[in-house]
Amino acid sequence: MKVFRSFLRFFFRHFYTTLAWSYDLVARIVSVGQWNDWVRSVIDPFPAEPMLEIAQGPGHLLLEISRRGGNVVGVDASHQMCHMASHRLKQASHDSKVVQAQAQALPFPECTFATLLSTFPTEFILDSESLLEARRTLKPEGQYRVVPMAEIRGSGFLDRMAAWLFRVTGQYADLPSSWTDPISEAGFVVRRNDVLLERSRVIRLVASRAEQMEGQVA
Repeated sequence: MKVFRSFLRFFFRHFYTTLAWSYDLVARIVSVGQWNDWVRSVIDPFPAEPMLEIAQGPGHLLLEISRRGGNVVGVDASHQMCHMASHRLKQASHDSKVVQAQAQALPFPECTFATLLSTFPTEFILDSESLLEARRTLKPEGQYRVVPMAEIRGSGFLDRMAAWLFRVTGQYADLPSSWTDPISEAGFVVRRNDVLLERSRVIRLVASRAEQMEGQVA
């Protein structure tokens, strides 16, 4: 099992760059076909605009929001992912709004976005600089929605096998405080707002700027 986990770490280091072409296939397999439903759960209910998706990956969520008429921008550190997302949007006749940049140095002015979105991010999302940048670019009344993981609950054979694989590889465990504590320390108030689907439970965090919540209490 230790060898397998080492392989996973190696794989994920390249998953967003040299192996980006395999992203959709791998996501579909490991989620037993539920990946896009998990990703779309972050925009239920539809968020305030304008929106920024941090680490937009191949651009499925950007396209979904654009199809609904939403004002959204994507940012990703991976050149390959930015290319895939831009191509997907252009093929669907939507303007490409994708920027290649690090989450620790977002190229946007203060208080630009009403909603920040991030689905299944890697550990960069909890980096103190990433969180400070998120807080800087978020409007005072805005929300930061993060989907860190999902739990497969279906009773079918493939669902049960996938759920077992998630557990033994450490890809799913009930959300630890190591996820919420850094967000709180960066000046957010965090609440958990899970989404129940037919065959799974999507873990969703909704963070608001602390001064907004203090103003509501006052």
